[in-house]
Amino acid sequence: MTWSGGSFGSRAVCVLADNASPMTLDGTNTWVLREPGGSRSVVVDPGPSSPAHLDAVRAAAEDVAVVLLTHHHLDHSAAAREFAESVGCGVRALDPAYRLGSEGLGAGDVVAVDGLEVHVVATPGHTADSLSFVLPAERAVLTGDTVLGRGTTVVAHPDGSLGAYLESLDRLHALAAAHEIETIWPGHGPVIADALPALDQYLAHRQQRLEQVRDALRSLHAAARDGVPLDHDQLPRRIVEIVYADVDEVLWPAAELSVRAQLAYLSGGGRNL
Repeated sequence: MTWSGGSFGSRAVCVLADNASPMTLDGTNTWVLREPGGSRSVVVDPGPSSPAHLDAVRAAAEDVAVVLLTHHHLDHSAAAREFAESVGCGVRALDPAYRLGSEGLGAGDVVAVDGLEVHVVATPGHTADSLSFVLPAERAVLTGDTVLGRGTTVVAHPDGSLGAYLESLDRLHALAAAHEIETIWPGHGPVIADALPALDQYLAHRQQRLEQVRDALRSLHAAARDGVPLDHDQLPRRIVEIVYADVDEVLWPAAELSVRAQLAYLSGGGRNL
C-alpha cells in the first residue's frame, strides 16, 4: 500500500516526513488539526529536523496555536522546539524535557483551539510517556506509535512496558467498542478506517507472541537440561531467533526490545491471557 498522507475528515491534514526506514515505515506522520472556520492549528509530532518537511507543515498549518507530542522518540519530537520557535508557540508533552513553555500534557486534558477539541488519553507501553489524542468531532484517535497503520509496534524495553501497553490497548479498545472512536490516525503508515477490528488484531497478536515466547523458553530450558548451555544474557536474542525467524534481521534489534519486555512481563506473572 502506497501512503503519502493527505486530508482526512474535516479537521486533519497528514504531512508525511521524508524519513522512511524499516522502523518508521513510509516516514513520520505529522498531523495538522484545525476546526472548520478556525484560524489556528494544532500540530502533532513535527517529526525530524528536515527543512523541506517543516516548510510543508508550516504551509499546511499557517497560524499554529500549539505543538503536541505523542511521545519523545526523535522521529516524532526532534523538530518540535525548532518548529515551535519558528511559529511562536509552545510545545506540550508528558515528559517535561520535551516541553517548550510552562504547559504540560497528561491524561484527561482537553486542548481547545478555536472550537477544536483534542482529548488526551494516556497510552503508555511503547514508551512510558506515550499519549494518544482523541478528536470527538471526528471519532478519530491519533495514536503515535501505540498503533501503527501497518504492522505492529515495538514495546521499547526498559522504558516501555508490556503490561502498560496491554492496558493501553484495552483502553483504546473500550473507546472503539463504545463508538467514541471509529478511525485511527497513526504516527506511521496509513489511516485505519475501522478501529475496533484493528485493536482486536493488536491484542490477539500480543497474545500470540507471548505464547510463542513461552514455547521458546520451554524449548531452550529443555535443551539446557539435555546439556545445551543456556546463557541467560543471550536469552532474549535466542528467543528472537526462534520467534522472529520469519522477520527481516534488520528488525531483530527492535524485536529483542519487545522480547525483553515480554520476559519482564512473564516474570511478573503477566495477566490471564
